[in-house]
Amino acid sequence: MAEDPTRVTARLLIETKSVLFRPDDPFIFTSGRPSPVYVDCRRLISFPDARRQLMAMMADQIREAVDVDQLAVVAGGETAGIPFAAWVSELLDLPMVYIRKKPKGFGRNARIEGVLPEGREAILVEDLATDGGSKISFVEGLREAGAECGHTFVIFHYGIFPEGIRTLEKAGVHLHGLATWWDVLDCAEADGSLDSETVAKVREFLEAPDAWGKAHAPKAS
Repeated sequence: MAEDPTRVTARLLIETKSVLFRPDDPFIFTSGRPSPVYVDCRRLISFPDARRQLMAMMADQIREAVDVDQLAVVAGGETAGIPFAAWVSELLDLPMVYIRKKPKGFGRNARIEGVLPEGREAILVEDLATDGGSKISFVEGLREAGAECGHTFVIFHYGIFPEGIRTLEKAGVHLHGLATWWDVLDCAEADGSLDSETVAKVREFLEAPDAWGKAHAPKAS
């Protein structure tokens, strides 16, 4: 029996150190928000075997979720989504485009690079999703360029911000991910990557991220 793709994804993220746990010395994001966990899927581009496994699982997930024969293009979001979209488009034998965060500002002033057929279906491939805000922006860009887009696929999504999922659903976008923080934490606990104290601290954050952030916010100097 094949191993569960979710568990494989979680293990690969741990093995490549693409996920980190630091509850006693929280990471501080640009927003000022503290977090005991950090994910960096960009690291995966440096691990050929891991990325091959992940992209194969994502391609399978796409085939299960949509009719690939109806897809015109795989779109990657600037910049982290570009390599993953390229690998997935190769596996699905589909054209690829990438979408900028904002128009180029000169020349064609393009936001979409590549050939995007109007009125045809596109999917958005990204590395990860937190609250889904950037996904909405990219999907809107694809739609403004004339494509239909109702699905976005990511390697990892936080799985702790339900309001973000609801926002995507209201915009007619279905989010698909290979693993969440819950999956990674379960895997790390099962294989002994984390001790029980760290697991408890991270679980506290995952269950109530806003409350945890307020309690661990850096004190003003």
